[in-house]
Amino acid sequence: MSQTEKRPEDAAAAARRARHGVLPKPVRPADTVEEGPAATADPAKDALNPDEWPVRTCR
Repeated sequence: MSQTEKRPEDAAAAARRARHGVLPKPVRPADTVEEGPAATADPAKDALNPDEWPVRTCR
């Protein structure tokens, strides 16, 4: 085999480089964080009077 002839491995390597040769762009850590409320407000929870439960449960 002479220097000008390409081996099948070289062709496969060239095809791999053409398909997968470019790395993806790096992702900044700031782009991976989404800020928002931890949980939605529960109106039923806020409607309870915290001072009323001893009256109902400690008769």
